[in-house]
Amino acid sequence: MTIDEIFADDRRNPPSERSLPWEEMRGGGGGVVEPKPHWASDMAVFRLTDRSWCSYADWIENGPAARFIDHPETRGDHLMMKARAMIAREIANELWSN
Repeated sequence: MTIDEIFADDRRNPPSERSLPWEEMRGGGGGVVEPKPHWASDMAVFRLTDRSWCSYADWIENGPAARFIDHPETRGDHLMMKARAMIAREIANELWSN
C-alpha cells in the first residue's frame, strides 16, 4: 500500500471514526482536522499555515469564521507532514500490507 492509498482508505470512514488527519475546506478557508482522541469531546481543526486551532463543531458551523485560538506548536501542514512521515516509517517497517 502507498501512503496516499492509506489516507484515501481512512477518508472512507465517517469523520468520527477516522484515525488520520485530513484537509477540509469550508467557506473558502482550509484547515486540517485532527482525529478525536478517546478522551476528547470534539476534534480539533488547525489552520494550514497558522499556529491556531478551533473545535470541529465550530468549524462545521462557521468555517473560516470559527473562533481560532493561538497554538504555540502546531500548524495544519505540520500535522499532515508528521502523519505522512509516521506512515512512511510504518510501511518501511512492513507494518502495512495489501
